[in-house]
Amino acid sequence: MTAYDPDNIFAKILKGEIPCHKLYEDEDTLAFLDIMPRTEGHALVITKEPAMDLFGVSQEGLGKLMTVVQSLAPKIKKAVGAEGVLIQQFNGAVAGQTVFHLHVHIVPRKEGVPLRPEGAAMADPEGLKATAEKIRAVLGE
Repeated sequence: MTAYDPDNIFAKILKGEIPCHKLYEDEDTLAFLDIMPRTEGHALVITKEPAMDLFGVSQEGLGKLMTVVQSLAPKIKKAVGAEGVLIQQFNGAVAGQTVFHLHVHIVPRKEGVPLRPEGAAMADPEGLKATAEKIRAVLGE
């Protein structure tokens, strides 16, 4: 894949063609829950810039994306009662990237709770809704 695909799943979410459990949005970024979470509260932060990966985004866009990640991660961690947070970002299929739209994973971690396998199973929609509400409550504090 060499060119950005404007019909990738995250582009469709940005266009409102596919629903998501939105946590945060501004003019440059969108954050929502991963539908195949590795832990409770696993969120994705995406740029609204049409960039496949870290190497295709503007420096300004990357700065805005990472500012949102830095702001949201501790709040998500607090909302789900986690002790730590894993921040992941993949570039290219061989590195584990499956959606070719720049995104950053915020994965809250709890002591003694293993990560679910990546892409293992879709989460219960009602469970995601409840988690999103918990997180939005902390974001609104």
